[in-house]
This record gives sequence, C-alpha cells and structure tokens, in this order.
Amino acid sequence: MIRRPNFLAMLALVALPLGGCQSYHPAPVNAAAMAVARQQRSADPEAVRIEQARIAATAPYDATRWTRLSVMAALLIHNPDVAAARAAIASARAQEKAARQAPGATLTLSSEYANDPSTSSPWLLGGAVDVPLDIGGRRTARITSAALSVAIARYDYADTLWAARMQARRALADMLIASREAETGEHLFALRNQQQAAMEKRLKAGAVSRADLERVRADVASAAASVEDARGRVTAARQALAAAIGLSVEALGSIAFDWSGFDDPAPDPTGNEVVRDRSGATVARADVLKAIAAYDQAESDLRGEVAKQYPAISITPGYTWERGLTKLPLSVGLVLPPLDLNRHAIAAAQSKRAEAGRKLEAVVAAANAGLDSAISECRLARAALARVREADLPIARRLAAQAEAQFRRGQIDRTDWAAAQGGVPQAQLTELAALARVHAADAALEDALRRPLEGPELMLNPGALEPNP
Repeated sequence: MIRRPNFLAMLALVALPLGGCQSYHPAPVNAAAMAVARQQRSADPEAVRIEQARIAATAPYDATRWTRLSVMAALLIHNPDVAAARAAIASARAQEKAARQAPGATLTLSSEYANDPSTSSPWLLGGAVDVPLDIGGRRTARITSAALSVAIARYDYADTLWAARMQARRALADMLIASREAETGEHLFALRNQQQAAMEKRLKAGAVSRADLERVRADVASAAASVEDARGRVTAARQALAAAIGLSVEALGSIAFDWSGFDDPAPDPTGNEVVRDRSGATVARADVLKAIAAYDQAESDLRGEVAKQYPAISITPGYTWERGLTKLPLSVGLVLPPLDLNRHAIAAAQSKRAEAGRKLEAVVAAANAGLDSAISECRLARAALARVREADLPIARRLAAQAEAQFRRGQIDRTDWAAAQGGVPQAQLTELAALARVHAADAALEDALRRPLEGPELMLNPGALEPNP
C-alpha cells in the first residue's frame, strides 16, 4: 500500500493561503453620467465653510461673498485635476507597499511511474518550492524607486493645486478689473453721448462741420464697444474662475467675490525676505523638487541595473516520495545575468540619469529666469500705476473741475464741457489698465516663487493642503 500523508499535507499547506485571496469586482465608469453629474454639481457653501475652517481656522467666512481663501477651499473640494492628483498619490502609496513585498515562490509538483517489479512501488511523487532571496541591491533599488514615485506624485499634486490656484487668482483679478472697466466705460459712454448731442446742436447752428460731428460719433461708438468688450471679459473671467474651481458658471450664480485691498496693491513685494533668498525660493518650488526626485529615481534605477550584473539567488527545498523512500532535497538556483553582463541596460540607465540631470538644470534655469522677469515687471508695473495716479489722473480731474467752473460761468458750452469731463473716466481706464498690469505682475512673481505673498492665503495652517495619507 502506498502511503503519502506527508505529501498530501504539503499540498494542503500550499493550498491554505488560497482561502484568503480577494475576488475581482468590476467597477465600470460612465463618462456621460459623469459629465451630467458635474454639470449639476452645486457650490455647496457649507462644505466650503468646513473646508476653509480646516485649512485656515481663524479666517472669516461669508457664504454669499467668497474671498480668495474661500475659492481655494472650493477648488480643493471640486477641482477634478486636484482630485486626480490626490488619487495618484494614493496609487503611488499602494505601489510602494506592493514594492516592499518579496516576489512569490514557485511550486513545482512532479510524478513518475516506473514499471519495475523489483521496487516496492512503481510511483514517484515529489514537490519543490523555489524561493527567490529578495535581498541586496535589487530589492533596495525597487523599494527606493517606489518611494520616490510617491514623492513625485506629491510634487505633482502640489504643482496641480498651485496651477489651479493661479488660474483662479488670475480669473478673479480679470473679472474685477473688467467689471470696473465696464462701470467706468458706461460713465464715459454717457459723457460721449452728451458731447454728441451738443455737437449736433452746433452743426445745426452751423458752428461746426460734419467731420467734427463724425469724429465725436466715432468716439461714442468706441466707448460703446469698450463697454461691451468689458462686459464680455467679465463673463469670460467668471467662466474661467468657475472652471478653476471645478464648477459650472450657473453653480456660482448667487456668489459674489471679494478681494480686500484690490484697488490698493501692497508695496513693492520684491523686498520680501522670500524673494531675497533666491536660491532657497528656487529649490523650494514643487517642479524643482519633482525634477530632483526624478533624478534620484534615475539614480536608483541605475543602481538596480548594476545589481543585475550579479546572479539572483533562490533556494529550493523539496519533498520526494520515491517508491517507498522519503527524500528531502535542497538546491540552490542562480538566475544568471544577460550575456552582455547587463552592460546595455546599465548604459541606458546612465543615459536616463544624464537626461534627468539636464532636465533638472532646465527647470532650475527656467525658475531663475521666471523670477528675474517677475521681479523686474513688478517694479515697472508699480511705477506705471504710480505715474497714472500721481500725474495723469490728477491732471484729468483738474481739467474737469476747470471745465465745470467755466461751464457754470457760461464760458464754454456743453460740447467742450463733456469733452473735458470725459478725460476723467478715460484716465480712470488707463489707471485700471495699470492696475491690471500690477496684479498680473504680482501673479507672475507668486508663480515664480510658488507661494502667496499677500492676502488671506497667508492664514493657511501649516500642512493644511497636504493630502491625507
């Protein structure tokens, strides 16, 4: 009688882990349903309040009038790119955990039948488990590369969040500037209409030519077009703001936006301590840190390829029942490197590391150039705004006041009065253009530093924007 209790026990031991296996559950997606759901999503001011309290506990909140901090809280909730970057971090962390697991063993079962009457049994039954030794440079390189993938995903998240924040900041600035330009343009349009009416009376009296009236009419048409253009830019900026938050324009219909100190920008920010520390500001950028992590990953990959020059070792304990005789064999296996001793793969990894180094240099150079340009533009933009406010606008107001006095004394008619009064809103439009340039320059400087320099976002709690582990 053939006895195989030990062999059957080994099979049972091998099959035991199968009871803990997970099953596959399909999760199909419906893009059309996603599009409809996103279009119907509401702003949910209460959720924004909770998120703002999480990232900046001391900041005030108004559900009907959002600040830049409220906009930041809203895009943390609704922005799909931010959500995707957050999911990428979770995926990278799961991959890092998987990378720490040793590769699975290989089970080999064998049997043999021999028609030999001289043996007590014609059967041979056996099994062996090939266990690779997950040690040394290969394991270290694999785990290091996975950990660096998590770091890269985190820097990607920071970059994505910053890009969404900058898109919202620029859109909000454009919307506020355009709304002010629309209001000022309407005032100018009304004055141009008065000037045209007075000019038509002059023409009937024979005091001016038809060409003079046509020039005034052209000014009226230009003022009307400017108002329509400003209103269009308000709509476009609001759409861009909604897109940055991750909502539809309709979802933001009942919400106003507030930017404290918008008309009076902070003094020259280029004297900020953060700006003065040029090298520290550059190295702290998420894109530079990401490029550094990518270089480290290429270095780790090279280390792994170098480790593959040497054989990978595995041990293979087994069990054999050979025609009534029990045997316990043990063997050692070597997975030999390629015939070229992995030189081609090593050369490719070295080239990849060199490429990562050049990319890092390019990112640092672009960051330095962007910072230099932003600092210069900040100073020029503030000088231009100061020139308009200190010279152009006061002159226009003095001329308007002088024309008002002359009109009251009957020294000029309404045509000249309207022309002089129109100089004030015209100078105000120039001031708004200079103010828009200042805000654009400040945005460029913050973008070069990858950090806010003023406003309610300075109230953020340390680490508040970090994704949950």
